Amino acid sequence: MSSKITASSQGSSAQEGTIQTPQNENKLGTSVLLFVIMIALFLGAVYSLSFLTLDNPWPMAVCIGLFALAFWIPQSILGRSDSAGEH
Repeated sequence: MSSKITASSQGSSAQEGTIQTPQNENKLGTSVLLFVIMIALFLGAVYSLSFLTLDNPWPMAVCIGLFALAFWIPQSILGRSDSAGEH
């Protein structure tokens, strides 16, 4: 089984030179950096819960906001959400 992907003859001529495969999407350093940033957002969301009281709802709002960013950024901005029809 080969991991090479060949381009079909259908498509624009601008995309003939480069084929985006899962093996060449992100470099290791970029992936590690993105992971560190997203885990920091998630841990910040968990840490904000330590300040939560019944009198102060803002730590929960911060928690929801940071968690939403930690989930939404990789899924929609950094992810491959537009690649459903590629394969």
